[in-house]
Amino acid sequence: MAGCGRSDTAPAASGAGADGAPSPARIEAGRKLFARCAGCHQVGPNAVNIFGPHLNGILGRKAGGVAGYAYSPALNASQLAWDERNLAAFIRDADAVIPGNKMRFMNFMSEQQASDIVAYLATQDGR
Repeated sequence: MAGCGRSDTAPAASGAGADGAPSPARIEAGRKLFARCAGCHQVGPNAVNIFGPHLNGILGRKAGGVAGYAYSPALNASQLAWDERNLAAFIRDADAVIPGNKMRFMNFMSEQQASDIVAYLATQDGR
């Protein structure tokens, strides 16, 4: 993820729909916050690996699981499968989740902001 510093984007109102899915407001907040990540990661139908791997379909995928991307040995050795909780934690502090990985993102993100990015990424399941 590229960039550093605080965002002026306020956290979205907490919320999930009646079915437990993230609210449209959270997804939109996550889309806006993803701009911090877009220097290194892409999503969407034409997403490719750039400085970081594409993030389409990340939830449920094994960490280090995108073909053609040169992950760090630490991430390759990880037995982690991405879910909402560990992905949000990784966004907030990658070294605490997988020590020795090569993602460098100096952020000042709240738990809500990281969760909103994950809610947005959950909508990016195709290639």
